[in-house]
Amino acid sequence: MYKQLKIAVAIPCYRVERHLEQVVSGIPDFVDVILLVDDCSPDGTPALVDRLAATDPRITALHHERNLGVGGAMKTAFSKAMELEADVVVKLDGDGQMNPDYIRPLVEALQEAEFAKGNRLFDRQMLKRMPAVRRMGNMGIGFMVKAASGYWNVSDPVNGFFAIRTETLRRMDMAKVAERYFFESSMLIEMHYAGARIAEVPMPAIYGDEKSNLNIGKTLLTFPPRLVGAWVRRLHLSYFVYDFNICSLYILIGLPCFVFGLVFGLCNWIHYASISCPSPTGTIMVAVLTMILGFQMLLAAAQYDITAENPFDKNRYRPFNE
Repeated sequence: MYKQLKIAVAIPCYRVERHLEQVVSGIPDFVDVILLVDDCSPDGTPALVDRLAATDPRITALHHERNLGVGGAMKTAFSKAMELEADVVVKLDGDGQMNPDYIRPLVEALQEAEFAKGNRLFDRQMLKRMPAVRRMGNMGIGFMVKAASGYWNVSDPVNGFFAIRTETLRRMDMAKVAERYFFESSMLIEMHYAGARIAEVPMPAIYGDEKSNLNIGKTLLTFPPRLVGAWVRRLHLSYFVYDFNICSLYILIGLPCFVFGLVFGLCNWIHYASISCPSPTGTIMVAVLTMILGFQMLLAAAQYDITAENPFDKNRYRPFNE
């Protein structure tokens, strides 16, 4: 145990036979449980998982009969960790991209939070070595994850190296957590409704000879619609169901004004262009003024949302150690 906490490390295993043994050997001694979840891997990973479980009493081997993705593997690990009465679950990938030495800092960060995750963006030298495509993708998807989850102060939201208290897992709606590569994003989104506080731990990015199973094209097509849907859901619940405040008014007035000005101006521009006639000044002013008014109110709503407290944060009303 570490500071009276029972620590479980969960490793989703899919095509990691080249790196898994080295990753497991680097896990600190204070970790009580190691959960190796074979996600129906087609290579030698299943046999390796069983062999490692036979050599270390801390290891529990779990096997899927069909591939469920990283999220499905982690859900299996979460259930097993809670069954074993672990206090903390740490997600560690089996491909060697995550340094087990950072398990301790992640667990330490849970003294003041309920979810701690790694942040690769604090290390400038390692950031320079991050592939450019991945860096740009992280920036774009990361911004959308911040908007969808409401955790605007999280700098590296797509980092999958994290530690979470099991009491937080019990408060989350795990049915809404995605099973595949949307898993990390959906965890943050659902954690918002569990009122979890988040801490970040600076750590370097590690890129070796491992091959990612992530399809970039599929990610760019599937992630944005899901994140936009999650963002709309959060705004609806936060500002129109559980609360109604000045941000709600900004949205209610600003969005119709902006949409009206945009559609009205576009339609009139097309109409007058088709008859080769300049648009009347009044028509232009109506379109421009309503667009500007709406845009300014939406900016005010965004500013309010970024600085506002999480309305689902139950820790505002009780001591952390209670």
